[in-house]
Amino acid sequence: MGEMRVRKIQEFIKQEVSNILLKELKDPRIGFVTVTDAKITGDLREATVYVSLFGDEKKKKDTLTALKSANGYIRSEVGKRLKIRYSPEIQFKEDQSLDYGMKIDKILKDIEKKD
Repeated sequence: MGEMRVRKIQEFIKQEVSNILLKELKDPRIGFVTVTDAKITGDLREATVYVSLFGDEKKKKDTLTALKSANGYIRSEVGKRLKIRYSPEIQFKEDQSLDYGMKIDKILKDIEKKD
């Protein structure tokens, strides 16, 4: 599969999942979620959607559980809009990069204070 096509499909999935979460899902367990990235395999059969979750650990866990329970609907909608032969299997993973970045920032500030 062409690398450019895969990138376009990844961006499309990211955008569509974001729209579905924002406008179509009404599950109260879903808290504040931001879709940060999407990766798809070269055969377009499996996609991983990275989400940034906000709130305490319980709220994050509830949100991931709700996303997993809505996975069938999300996959179906993405498949309809994507217009390719197979709807990719979608997996949600928490994007830890924001937390990691904040941790690094705190360490740098602590070092700066010591100097």
